[in-house]
Amino acid sequence: MENIKKYLPWALRILISFLFLISAVAKMYPSPYFAISTFEVKQLYPMGFSEDFAVFFSRILIGIEFALGLLLLQPHFLKRIVIPATLLMLIVFTTHLTIDTIQNGGNSGNCGCFGSLLPMTPIEAIIKNVIAGALLIYLLYLLPKNTDKKNFWVLTTVTFASVLMIFMLAPIQPKAVEDTADDATVLPIETLEAFPAQPADSSAVPAAEAKTAETAAVEAAKPATDEPAPQKSGYAQYFSKADQGKKIICLFVPGCDHCRDVAKELTEMRAKNKNFPEVSVLFMNEEPEKIPEFFKFAGADYPYKVLEVIPFWKLLGTSKDTPGVIYLWNGNKIKEWDGINEKKFVGSELQNALKKNYSELKK
Repeated sequence: MENIKKYLPWALRILISFLFLISAVAKMYPSPYFAISTFEVKQLYPMGFSEDFAVFFSRILIGIEFALGLLLLQPHFLKRIVIPATLLMLIVFTTHLTIDTIQNGGNSGNCGCFGSLLPMTPIEAIIKNVIAGALLIYLLYLLPKNTDKKNFWVLTTVTFASVLMIFMLAPIQPKAVEDTADDATVLPIETLEAFPAQPADSSAVPAAEAKTAETAAVEAAKPATDEPAPQKSGYAQYFSKADQGKKIICLFVPGCDHCRDVAKELTEMRAKNKNFPEVSVLFMNEEPEKIPEFFKFAGADYPYKVLEVIPFWKLLGTSKDTPGVIYLWNGNKIKEWDGINEKKFVGSELQNALKKNYSELKK
């Protein structure tokens, strides 16, 4: 029994320390800047954090999480500050996850607790946090009174060094200023369908450019084409012909295996259909050196542009994931796919959509 009382507190401290350390490290997997930026876009932005504040909050949060993991293994202010602070962090996380579960359901999606290294649903994370919190309370009970050493500089030094380390591993980068073409605006994919699929008002056309009565009469005699009216999609700033006719826009990560599989499937579909739409790719700036290897696996080279991590996620949509595929027709979003779950890309769905006239697609 004495051995249990002697070693159990240490076992609990090591276990919870490991939990916090792996959580901090996982939020920087597979690379610090990519992972932290993804955490900001997918977890902090939906909570209402501004872009300017999120870049600091994310790094400080991960740094404190890492520091608490280390401080649980040392004796200074362990009962008075370290364990209560760890409990407080778990309570804050659990409260947020509970609210998210009530509002959106907690059986799907990744809460971000362990980044993309160990995906976990909000409900699973709540259970994990409740167990960890109970172990911490039990640890407080097991630890003898007045055993804390009191060198406050240990706490401040470890915390400051941990936060500084995160800032060094994932430096804050200046916002990218991107050139635009044709006055197009960068828009999240989900907003494209908000454009009215109707011709522009003729009153906005300058008189010098108006059609003559004779030309208008000739065109009126032609059969109406069964296709959507031209709209600005937001992708024309990257690919000048994106809003002309049928186009396939892909949002990929160079090192993503699922993205490579989709690109290869599109190449195979294109080989079987001579009228297959032009394919263009927007890559995330994560392992861009793998782009040649990506196209080699896909079996074809496609026009592409590389976007920084945060602009890429904002363009795709914060609630969505890669691979992203969008079927555009005259700038109108006809169909889209994203991720690897229920909304994943299905080649047969695209083939069926390509065969239909616009009036059939609207049914």
